[in-house]
Amino acid sequence: MGVQVSIRRIDIWGTAAIVGGVSKNRQLQIRISSEDKARIQERAASAGMDVSNWVLNLVLPPVEREFQDLCRELSMRSHARSYILAEVQDLLERLNRKDFEQAVQHAPEFSLPSFEANYLAAMIEHTAMYKGAVPPAWTNTVPALERPWFASSLKSLRLYLLTNSPAPFRRRNLFVDSNVGRRV
Repeated sequence: MGVQVSIRRIDIWGTAAIVGGVSKNRQLQIRISSEDKARIQERAASAGMDVSNWVLNLVLPPVEREFQDLCRELSMRSHARSYILAEVQDLLERLNRKDFEQAVQHAPEFSLPSFEANYLAAMIEHTAMYKGAVPPAWTNTVPALERPWFASSLKSLRLYLLTNSPAPFRRRNLFVDSNVGRRV
């Protein structure tokens, strides 16, 4: 599905516009041959899209944008982290392998606190294992928590959590139970 385009020059102008309720204040122009332009227009039309949206969906797939939006929420709303992490889990679970790999291929664009970064990386590694996908390399750059974190404050559950937490979580010093519907 990839399109090869010979790009001669890229210009960026500061032009403001509101498209679909989202402020778009930059324009990207590429110089291409008339043949390449015709092929791009044809492919966009066959997808039922205009050229701008078709190209944008190839460069920034909707599933990647949805993942990055949730990461932004996670970075800004730590008081709601359990709900946001549940939304991330729901997103990761509903994606097929290809869309999953596309969604998580880039590290979060927003700085996450250590706990959130580790939990997110562990969720991605755990989901990759079930989908038969290779986890993105950026998850290896997230340093594990210095101190263990347990999903329950009950000391009587610690041994259970230590022995039953999925490996990606244990490696990050996160001890969770994933037996109910595989939700971690």
